[in-house]
Amino acid sequence: MADASTAIELDRAELREVTGFTVACARPSLALFERERPGDRRPRAAIEAALAFADGAERTKAIRDNAWAAHRAAQETRDAGRGAASAAARAAANTCGAAFLHPLAKATQVKHILASAAYTAHALELSSGDGPDAADDHLARLGLLATPVVVDVLGRYPDAPPGGGRIGELVRRLDASLRRSPPAR
Repeated sequence: MADASTAIELDRAELREVTGFTVACARPSLALFERERPGDRRPRAAIEAALAFADGAERTKAIRDNAWAAHRAAQETRDAGRGAASAAARAAANTCGAAFLHPLAKATQVKHILASAAYTAHALELSSGDGPDAADDHLARLGLLATPVVVDVLGRYPDAPPGGGRIGELVRRLDASLRRSPPAR
């Protein structure tokens, strides 16, 4: 585990790999959002901006702008009583945060790696009749998506922080699972 007072090594290729992982985690949530707001492209644009960075584009202000736009979509759907759509938009917004993961050994950075997965899991549990089982299923699939690079980067940070309600709980569960069971690649 990384010491909270030190910087860690983190290169651009690792940032791209982690960002690609967050995109894969969040993609299933797009259908949930777009079912509620078919004309609203903000979450999709956030995922596309994050994917462009993962695929080799530069890290620009456009990534942050798309993240903020997706966060606004999340607030609007939350205010309209559409919890699953709101969580889906937050999943999309959080894909962009991975491109700006800081090389500081702080537990809060773990959310940049795992929040898109947690918000997607939450969106799935809110939208399905299966409740927590839908979140469990999504988190279990993510163990197959996490590459050795993603797990290695995650392991440089302290364990996910306490708090954060349901999303924090899902982040901690996935964090513990990925640290305990390295990917089979």
